[in-house]
Amino acid sequence: MSIARSLLLYASRSQRLAAALRNRRFVGRAVNRFMPGEEFSAALAAARRFADAGIGTVLTQLGENVATLAEAESVQRHYLDALRDIRQAALPAQISVKLTQLGLEVDRAACELALRSLVAGAAETGSTLWIDMEDSSYTDVTLDVFRRVRSEWPNVGVCLQAYLRRTPADLESLLPLEPAIRLVKGAYAEPPAVAFPRKRDVDAAYYALAGRLLERAAGGKANPVFGTHDMRLVGRIRARAAELGVPPRGCEFHLLYGIRERDQRALAAEGEAVRVLVSYGSAWFAWYMRRLAERPANVWFVLKNLI
Repeated sequence: MSIARSLLLYASRSQRLAAALRNRRFVGRAVNRFMPGEEFSAALAAARRFADAGIGTVLTQLGENVATLAEAESVQRHYLDALRDIRQAALPAQISVKLTQLGLEVDRAACELALRSLVAGAAETGSTLWIDMEDSSYTDVTLDVFRRVRSEWPNVGVCLQAYLRRTPADLESLLPLEPAIRLVKGAYAEPPAVAFPRKRDVDAAYYALAGRLLERAAGGKANPVFGTHDMRLVGRIRARAAELGVPPRGCEFHLLYGIRERDQRALAAEGEAVRVLVSYGSAWFAWYMRRLAERPANVWFVLKNLI
């Protein structure tokens, strides 16, 4: 792992740094590259703009590890309201949520009930409700909750992280469910025994996992989503999908708001199913540091704003 990435991931866990930087104007300008605003109304407006361009969205309120059941219930109400607004606006938008936002560490049973209510709400919009993945200490419980809810609702998907050494086994265990899987590289600080530290190994793992998902998608047995801005990797995945006979739009590509916008539009114009992940909310510091850590070259954008 590079020194720059290590420092950014360390910074993402610093409450003191978050408090010091959150109201600095230059930081706000830099963050605005990656999110349309802190309010849900800004995310919804962005979803409308993308819809007009033939691109779907995945909306997520930033935040994790709530400390009380009341906070978790507030998050649940927010997402239910968001799903109602999406339905009323007839937008091709989905929701992604972290289980610790729904009180996983406070009351697991209540967390599962809240998740089921959101999945039911998403079903009314005809969309998938995504369970985001957090650091590796939550992988087992997240997958267990996903399996339980997936047994009742088909419109729930889960994120898998290619940099974790355990992910190939996790994927194989999920395939009998004919799941919706969003594959990402991973953005948390993990020890080398848990996650591949070198980019080339992560890239190789990602492509191997993508190939396995595409094999299942070719037979209609999986709904793969590829979350990456590595356009060389996207090209290889598209070529492999064609080789395997994956039907048109039989997989999706998810990219972050504000990153590779030209590529987003180009993929959509070429007939690929594309969604943009639109984040919003005030708890953006840790998320923003992890975005920078995914590609430390993005730090130059922050420095240009500072100058």
